Amino acid sequence: MHANLTIPKPEPTDGDTSWFVHDRFGLFIHWGLYALPARHEWVKSNERINNADYEKYFKHFDPDLYDPTIWADAAANAGMKYFVVTTKHHEGFCLWDSKYTDYKITNTPYGKDALTPMVNAFRERGLRTGFYHSIIDWHHPDYTLDPVHPQRDDAEYRKGDAERDMKRYAEYLHNQSRELLTQFGNVDILWYDFTPGPDGDTNRNLPGKNRESWQSEKLVKMVRELQPGIILDDRLDLPTGWDIKTPEQFQPRGWVHHEGKPVVWEACQTFSGSWGYHRDESSWKSLEMLLLMLIDTISKGGNLLLNVGPTGRGEFDERALSRLAGMGEWMKRHSRSIYGCTQAPTEFGSAPQDCRYTYNPDTNRLYVHVLSWPFGQLYLDGMAGKVEYAQLLNDASEIPQKDIEPWQMERGNEGGKDALALRLPIQKPNVTVPVIELFLK
Repeated sequence: MHANLTIPKPEPTDGDTSWFVHDRFGLFIHWGLYALPARHEWVKSNERINNADYEKYFKHFDPDLYDPTIWADAAANAGMKYFVVTTKHHEGFCLWDSKYTDYKITNTPYGKDALTPMVNAFRERGLRTGFYHSIIDWHHPDYTLDPVHPQRDDAEYRKGDAERDMKRYAEYLHNQSRELLTQFGNVDILWYDFTPGPDGDTNRNLPGKNRESWQSEKLVKMVRELQPGIILDDRLDLPTGWDIKTPEQFQPRGWVHHEGKPVVWEACQTFSGSWGYHRDESSWKSLEMLLLMLIDTISKGGNLLLNVGPTGRGEFDERALSRLAGMGEWMKRHSRSIYGCTQAPTEFGSAPQDCRYTYNPDTNRLYVHVLSWPFGQLYLDGMAGKVEYAQLLNDASEIPQKDIEPWQMERGNEGGKDALALRLPIQKPNVTVPVIELFLK
């Protein structure tokens, strides 16, 4: 970092986040039996479906068009540097050949392990490996009722809850975690999800769950022993021991803090309103909105994990592929403003209206992402005398610059004290979000 500039600096954690805060952009994949009903990955809970009625999806799961090299190509071409896949979501269905359950993909009509070829395909394209693993399980016989369980309102099912043993379930959870961390080589991220309300639902006499339910401290200890550099998320109901905060489906107002201190963080977002494949869901985000989310996240020191829910035949939805391709076109010319970048130092002041700053401390370059193209000039307050050269990033064409003199301000020109004026072309560059690269002195 140059000249002792002020940028938030999270305290070190047990996991290795050095690569993570450089790569910035990853792919989330939610894939399971819920791709067949195709109406939200929480369909089993939302519609109160019991195990017997949900079994039809297990009996018909046959993703015959699944080709993980196509998935990996789409992610790599979009500029993504890591992926995180649901090894098991809340429904309890496993994508690998776990020896601790029969509820796995190898026992479906598909009949093959889907996780190993996926890991291999993404690694071949240079992406790091992440596993999402649900700590709740609506299929396991020892998993007790709680406020989100599909059979929470089933009186008969409730009667059997006293016979269910969360200690046995915790052993199952730990055993499967050990499998994931010993059978697939180096795993860069382990994304556990999630602890449903520790306080429970007193109105319906449904208890919550907490770190004791999962034996979280013991689980973390095992994970760290098996994969010392792994990055752990924050959803095991533990105050410490995790590496990253994971705000979901919203954009934080600024750098995420925990107990008053800045932390490494990652926003997880969807292309539409569902994580799993949802045939009829229509709130798909535009390419522009997705890029603005990526830029906004990096400008606040975070990562973006963007989700795809593959279909029941094993393909990415054409809408997802289209947007990934569009993001790739933008990243091809603008990735310098994303990789290795973070929140701009406070010494540079606030970005102009309708703009976001990102900053690369290694190259000492400031990037101005122009979300709404202005007429004529763009004024950067506090940047006078700090910029050696300015150019549009998409084509490396020069942007003329000059410091604003006091007499110019008196004549009504915009810009505050020590402002720098950038003279822009009248026509917006033919890219979704133009970026100006500033080489600083």
